[in-house]
Amino acid sequence: MKAHVTDLKHGDCLITDTFNSVGLHVLPKGTVVYGEEITILMRHQIDYVDIEPRMMMLDNEEMNVAQGIDGNFDQAIQNYESIFLEALSKGSFTQSDVDNTLQPLLEKLDEQKDVVSLLLLLERDDISTYNHSLQVGLLSFYIATWLGHTKAERFEISRAGYLHDIGKSQIAPHILNKTDNLTPEESEELKRHTTYGYDIILKSMNDEKTALVALQHHEFEDGTGYPNNLRKQDLHPYTQIVAVANTYVGMTLGRANQPKQGLINVLRKVHELGFGKLNGNAVQALIGHLLPNFVGKSVQLSNGEQGTIIMNNPLDIFKPLVKINETTFRDLSKERNLTVEEVFI
Repeated sequence: MKAHVTDLKHGDCLITDTFNSVGLHVLPKGTVVYGEEITILMRHQIDYVDIEPRMMMLDNEEMNVAQGIDGNFDQAIQNYESIFLEALSKGSFTQSDVDNTLQPLLEKLDEQKDVVSLLLLLERDDISTYNHSLQVGLLSFYIATWLGHTKAERFEISRAGYLHDIGKSQIAPHILNKTDNLTPEESEELKRHTTYGYDIILKSMNDEKTALVALQHHEFEDGTGYPNNLRKQDLHPYTQIVAVANTYVGMTLGRANQPKQGLINVLRKVHELGFGKLNGNAVQALIGHLLPNFVGKSVQLSNGEQGTIIMNNPLDIFKPLVKINETTFRDLSKERNLTVEEVFI
């Protein structure tokens, strides 16, 4: 089938050699198209290419994987609530309940490569500690993967992300659920969830690394975090990953008295924090692996128009080229007043 370059999807396969207008061989037959290949074709001003007929079953297979994760995700939130309540009543939890919840979920994550679609699929209106903690655990797993950690380390990092807020089980519900601004006394008590979490994890697992993540996940590399104003050299490597995931997920979930922010706006803010507050390597791993997955996604712009991201701008990663219709394109690197407000599956 013949397809316009702007309509190509990740995974499409070229069935003929592709040449530009002056006869230069651009891409060979059999090339599987992703963001980089689409960019090459557009730079050579190639409008149409011949691709294999799309097999909807392949798309459905990936969606089935994602939906399987979605079902396990809901169950994992319920399981976290049980773990949280056990910590509330006993000051500890059963480690096997944590491991039995995470292991099957993380095995499925390895099958889901389109992380943006996964994150969109797993979005919930629920902004509870349970939902937040699970999303931090899953995103920590991905960041650890992108940074080259071993399978065992990826599990440990994901588990640390899953348990980073377990200390909130010791915080009074009227503080946790308060929608107005906290009083100074309430704010100080909420900050103690880090030390409470450290103690609970050591009592439950005798795992210093996981406990340190709970203690340190609100520390910043410039020493402006809490509870101990630590700097970069004092932070555990697992903390540096979970802190990035925690910041990102916290921004995407929003707050009860604040509107949710779009994924690209959140990534832009996390990117800025990577210069001094959050670990730069972990931030770059997140940005570098999420942004390419936005190509092909439907979006809404700040002017209300809807379209599809067809190419990222290498010089300004948050200002992509967006196709509105067959004749209208928005190059956000040139139309600086426009931004991507929302991304859809």
